[in-house]
Amino acid sequence: MALLPRLRRFAMSLARHPADGDDLCQATIERALTKRHQWQPGTRLDSWMMKMMRNIWIDETRACSRRGETFVAEEAGMSVGGDGAQEAAVALSDIDRALRTLPDEQREAVLLVMVEGYAYKEAAEIVDCPVGTLNSRLVRGRDALLARLGETP
Repeated sequence: MALLPRLRRFAMSLARHPADGDDLCQATIERALTKRHQWQPGTRLDSWMMKMMRNIWIDETRACSRRGETFVAEEAGMSVGGDGAQEAAVALSDIDRALRTLPDEQREAVLLVMVEGYAYKEAAEIVDCPVGTLNSRLVRGRDALLARLGETP
C-alpha cells in the first residue's frame, strides 16, 4: 500500500491521462500479485513494480497503435466517476502540462530520477537502458522542461 501513490504518479505520467493511469496502475498491481513468486526478497519491490508497469504501458501503447482508433471519444470518459477535482488540479498545473509534452523517454527519466528519487543506475534498470543513455535523456528532458516553463536551463 505504501507504494501506491508512487505507482499511481508514475502511471499517470506514462499514460498522460488520469483514467488510463489508473487502469495502468491496476494492471500493474494485478500482474505483480499474479507474479509475486518471481519477486526476489532483498531486491527493491518498487523498482520491480515500476519496470513491470513500464513494460505493461509499452505493450498497451503498441496494442493501441495496432487497433487504430478508439470506439468512444476520449472526452466521453472525462466526467465518469466523481467530480474529478483532484485530477483537474493535477491536469491544470504548468509542470504537469510541460511534462506531458516531453518525449516518452525523457519524461520517464525526469519522473524516475527527479520526482521519484531513483538513483541513475536504478532508473536505468527500470527503463532497460545504459546509465549514460538515461543521463542524456534526463539532461535533455530537464532542459526542455525548464524551457517550457520559461526558465533558463
